[in-house]
Amino acid sequence: MRRSPKESQQSTRSITRRGLLLGGAQMAVVAVLAARMRKMQLEDSAQYRLLAEGNSVKIRLIPPARGLIYDRNGVLLAGNEQNYRVTITREDTDNVAATLADLRKLVPITDSDAADILHDIRRRPPTTPVTVADRLSWDEFSRVAVNTPSLPGVSPDVGLSRAYPRREDFAHVIGYVGPVSDYDLSKMEDPDPLLMIPKFQLGKTGIEAKEEDVLRGEAGQRRVEVNSAGREMRELSREPGKPGENLQLTIDYRLQNYALKRLENESAACVVIDVTNGDVLACTSAPSFDPNMFVRGISVAQYQELTQNDHRPLADKSVQGLYPPGSTYKMVTALAALEAGLTTPNETVWCPGYVEIAGRRFHCWKRAGHGHVDMTKSMQQSCDVYYYEMSQRVGIDKMSAMAERLGFGARPDLPMSAVKEGVAPTKTWKRERYGKDWLIGDTANAAIGQGYVLASPMHLAIMAARIASGKKVEPRLIRTRDGIEQPIRVSDDLDIDPDHLIDVRRGMNAVVNSARGTARGARIERDEWKMAGKTGSAQVRNISKAERARGVIRNDQLPWDQRDHALFVAFAPVDNPRYAVSVVVEHGSGGSTTAAPIARDVLLFAQAGGLPPDDAYPAFARKAAQELNASLDLVDPETVQKPQAKSRA
Repeated sequence: MRRSPKESQQSTRSITRRGLLLGGAQMAVVAVLAARMRKMQLEDSAQYRLLAEGNSVKIRLIPPARGLIYDRNGVLLAGNEQNYRVTITREDTDNVAATLADLRKLVPITDSDAADILHDIRRRPPTTPVTVADRLSWDEFSRVAVNTPSLPGVSPDVGLSRAYPRREDFAHVIGYVGPVSDYDLSKMEDPDPLLMIPKFQLGKTGIEAKEEDVLRGEAGQRRVEVNSAGREMRELSREPGKPGENLQLTIDYRLQNYALKRLENESAACVVIDVTNGDVLACTSAPSFDPNMFVRGISVAQYQELTQNDHRPLADKSVQGLYPPGSTYKMVTALAALEAGLTTPNETVWCPGYVEIAGRRFHCWKRAGHGHVDMTKSMQQSCDVYYYEMSQRVGIDKMSAMAERLGFGARPDLPMSAVKEGVAPTKTWKRERYGKDWLIGDTANAAIGQGYVLASPMHLAIMAARIASGKKVEPRLIRTRDGIEQPIRVSDDLDIDPDHLIDVRRGMNAVVNSARGTARGARIERDEWKMAGKTGSAQVRNISKAERARGVIRNDQLPWDQRDHALFVAFAPVDNPRYAVSVVVEHGSGGSTTAAPIARDVLLFAQAGGLPPDDAYPAFARKAAQELNASLDLVDPETVQKPQAKSRA
């Protein structure tokens, strides 16, 4: 069918419009492409020319500087030192094994280390730099730097590594760092990318572990240009990371050093607390170890020496060790009886040397007995029969309730490893723990700190601090975070009658300063520094009838690991308490002969601000004290590293 001229004209106009629209769209696309090509060819030509030549841009993480740790005086306890190291990035080398073989010609890498390195490289993402050698000398580092053009994927680097200038003094409190392990990563839901870098240092124990999140800081990053051989050509940009927080501890480095030296050759622990604010001024566990060994790589022989030592240097006895508190627990029993209104300070109990309870004979440590004793005399001479009698009146639940008010049976809130809560047993506790009923004899044993009662040296120091101050003292280990003072946790809600505390303090004063006190030999002569305390011996085993028949009746006749533990708690000065101390010497036999003199010396050092004058000691003990103090390898204040500015490297 033929179209009319008018229809043909309309069709031609429609086609022309479509053509113009299509042509316009095509021109717009061409214009955009032309503009983009112009930008790529003119403005971005340098960048694309480098990429065309085989170069690429990589993102590298910048590990932040780990936060520093200081003592209360600003003395550095944990810092960072330069570490020359070499890394390999698998993505940037075609043959990792060949590159590693070439690198071994320049720096010492053992066959075993090489195998571990190859294993790490295979397990890590190809873009992650793997540390193959660190703590290199300058000569070794320089050799690698000069030869990097022929070592694809190899990068010499200067990083930071942890260092502990006070070495053994703070090993248990601060702990140490070490390379991130698979076990560490398995405990984290979303690990920080920094932790994926092999040999990145992570807190393993102590404050280093408990404060890891704040000490680690936040990673920075840098954009680097690498060529086809994997060699870095230039740094395009750098975004610095955020260093970790600096921590200042409450501990005094000189008192810590003295306490540890005073415990030398013993398996022991000592804790000193400022009763006015809860600051932990010393927290030592002996023997100790050098944490730098774990940072730099400890040998098998060194590790075996630590683990096979019967004095257990790796264990922090100050918070991890749990011991029967022995007679140091008698203050708990006395306060429970006073609070229940079941005795008075002047009431006397007859001690013939034993007491019959539920058909069983419970002996006093003095077989001949103490005769008539009141509360003060019972503490002064540590009469067991007095407390057996009080326990039968009060009962275990009230005794344990008092123990909890004095800090027992609770985990101290401290950023340290494996802090134990101890045991202040009750009838319910024994039923739930052992499925057995509580016995009357259990109560008698608990009254003198034996049986199921367990406490750490930290618990004992807290108890002494609360009795001395009449306040609910909570220990504080971190004084400031990045210069910000941390809360002091001392409150008035101890909920113990002040008069009862005065009665107990009077008894503790008699233990040390009366003519017949069990710790009379460890007294302090200077009136302004006098201490009050309580001795204790925690039985490790019972001597059998057969051993008694053979004449083995004294602790010093037993093997070392079967002797009683020696304990002592104290506070000073007597009239205006400032310091509380606890000392536990494993298998030290007697609290009065072993633990009390150590506590006396530590309290004297704390009050004198250093080695005390000779007249602070009893006349008979002065020569021995002089010789002992002279033999101790104490820190020299003049050689201590001074405070440094916050690291921003």
